[in-house]
Amino acid sequence: MPSKRTVVCGAINSAALGQSVVVTGWVHRRRDHGGLIFIDLRDRSGIVQLVFNPDFDQVAHKLAQDLRSEYVILAKGVVAARSAETINKNMATGEIEIQIKELEVLNKCKNLPFALEDAHKVDEELRLKYRYLDLRRPEVTEKFLFRNKVVFAMREYMHNSGFCEVETPILTKNTPEGAREFLVPSRVHWGKFYALPQSPQLYKQLLMAGGLERYYQIARCFRDEDLRADRQPEFTQLDIEMSFIDEEDIMSIIEGLVKAIFEAAFKQKLNLPFPRMTYDQAFSQYGSDKPDLRFDLKIHELSKIFAETEIKFLQAALSLPEGKIGALCVPDYQFSRSELDQLVNQAIEMGAGGLLWIRFDENGLPESPVAKFLPNNFLAQVQTLVPGATKSSTLFLLAGDYQDMWTYLGRLRNILGKKLNLINPDEFNFSWVTQFPLFEFDRDTKTWNSVHHPFTSPELGWETKELKDIKARAYDLVLNGVELGGGSIRIYDADMQARVFELLGVDPDTMQRKFGFLLEALRLGFPPLGGIALGIDRLIMLLTKSQSIRDVIAFPKTARGYDPLMDSPTEADPGRLDECGIRIMERTEE
Repeated sequence: MPSKRTVVCGAINSAALGQSVVVTGWVHRRRDHGGLIFIDLRDRSGIVQLVFNPDFDQVAHKLAQDLRSEYVILAKGVVAARSAETINKNMATGEIEIQIKELEVLNKCKNLPFALEDAHKVDEELRLKYRYLDLRRPEVTEKFLFRNKVVFAMREYMHNSGFCEVETPILTKNTPEGAREFLVPSRVHWGKFYALPQSPQLYKQLLMAGGLERYYQIARCFRDEDLRADRQPEFTQLDIEMSFIDEEDIMSIIEGLVKAIFEAAFKQKLNLPFPRMTYDQAFSQYGSDKPDLRFDLKIHELSKIFAETEIKFLQAALSLPEGKIGALCVPDYQFSRSELDQLVNQAIEMGAGGLLWIRFDENGLPESPVAKFLPNNFLAQVQTLVPGATKSSTLFLLAGDYQDMWTYLGRLRNILGKKLNLINPDEFNFSWVTQFPLFEFDRDTKTWNSVHHPFTSPELGWETKELKDIKARAYDLVLNGVELGGGSIRIYDADMQARVFELLGVDPDTMQRKFGFLLEALRLGFPPLGGIALGIDRLIMLLTKSQSIRDVIAFPKTARGYDPLMDSPTEADPGRLDECGIRIMERTEE
């Protein structure tokens, strides 16, 4: 009996007719037609049909009678053409079959915890507990083969563009970058801790100080944050840093990279450059710093129309320091009253407090809960601010603090885009968002924080501006309303870096303790530099139209950060805790 396969299942075609082959894989499906037994054999490359006939070999035919789903087998036979009526045009190997003369069962399989063909109906935690079974499904396997193709295209492009791949440490220093870090106790250095990197940010900047000029890495990163569909505690990103460049250089490199990925993965060409808009433009028009541009539903400010309104809650909103009235105008759709009520409830669930709708009758007169307060020429007034508004339009208004209301309108815009089927699911719409604020004010802690990270360079003239008005030399790449990655031009002057730390409330002692190594490097011939990081998991999720990044990570955690396969995290052995000087305290209710 042969012990080694000669060809993979998915590679066999009519060119191999009459040839003797050896194949291996899993029993995907078994069909017993009396004297004939048909097995669909599956490996990573695809599926091929095996035929067992006692006339070919009685021993192999007898063994085939006991085969069941997911048995692992090795089979030898001759490639033959299927009869015309049995050709399967839905299979790459659908024109041929293998007439088996020898069979060896390499391993049996007991009853599965779930049928692979029904895995999409199974609770996700059960699938993740048996993730290795889930990975056998062809539709799942294809995603990882696709991921491999994309990552290979990335490496090839970066190499051809003169970048050097460098691995940076996983055990590193706790340096605040905007997210909570995982801590790792040190047994050797009693009472001290490493941190798992949120990103290789500081190391890659120091690589530029070392003169490498062009660095990249397929980097593993860790963030101890609450999870959601596009977030995991550990993830993979393409990390890039360059010296002696500006924003245009980095955006050009990334656009070339994305173009190379699409040509490799889809044989599809992209139009370059990608559209660009400033943060202020994105937020004012779409209520988001990562707008989905696959549909054209913009936010319009209607504060001017209501400047003299008698509507009390609108008066109160406009009296706020940053009070404004914003609206979405939906053309040519007649909302039922139940649909309007549902949208109002969704806005309330977001935290908007309410949602005002206004539509028009056949004469163009407003219909709304506040219709009696609106003039008969209200539609004409709206048309001066909202091009395209007609009597078949419906307006959705929110009033209050600009930052809050526009954020809610941005979310409502996405809801309407899906509800009204305005989004083409097969479209990939890339764009750049630039000139972010350098700082943002935290209303809860009453402190200023970095929008990206504290190593981001401000635009020229920042020294004389108020913190809220300082813009960053930062840029995000957005795909279909999802941030794929962000980057910035970095600070390379020690005095500027120290001043930014001060504005963020970092005192001199803390500055020296946490960032002394960086400030020292900045004084030792640091080049101008900038970079970006792209989330590979998010990119693959979007390109494969998956619902979650868990679908494109080989062994993901659940939404609770739990690994059902390994049953982790788990309690540590008390002896190991003693070695590190750690004591577990009783948890108190907050």
